[in-house]
Amino acid sequence: MYYYRTPYVTEYNRDKAVQYVNKWALKRNPAYFNFDKFGGDCTNFASQVIFAGSRIMNYTPVYGWYYINSSKRTASWTGVNYLYNFLIGNKGIGPFAEQVDYKDIKPGDIIQLSFGGAPDYDHTPVVINTGSTTKLEDILIASHTIDRINYPLNGYSWSDIRFLHIAGVRKV
Repeated sequence: MYYYRTPYVTEYNRDKAVQYVNKWALKRNPAYFNFDKFGGDCTNFASQVIFAGSRIMNYTPVYGWYYINSSKRTASWTGVNYLYNFLIGNKGIGPFAEQVDYKDIKPGDIIQLSFGGAPDYDHTPVVINTGSTTKLEDILIASHTIDRINYPLNGYSWSDIRFLHIAGVRKV
């Protein structure tokens, strides 16, 4: 007889996520491959941050979200649009998100920028500070590819933008 354990939802640990950002935003964690020369490292870094705050991966082949090494990982670990699809659509184990207005993001959440226009998004910075009242001009981010920390979001020029709030983490 098989027993299936129903996943339960826990909080995303934003403090752990931001601690990870502060440690690794301006350098590379040797536990992960650096994708700078292969399209960029921004979503790889964002996934590392989300993992630091969630402490669980989803090992579902193809549509999950995991990293074992540079050749054993899902597209969602390193691909901007794939990460969006995973986080928004995840009903299984691991982190899940909702697309929100900028006023509803918090440190540890992610933003995705499209420089050429939706539906293709190109960059995934991590939110590290939203200011006391969360005004667009007060949001500070961290990112890889062009390494940044405490960089103002409005320092970018984008065609489209989306804000992803990590709503929780499902564990068993």
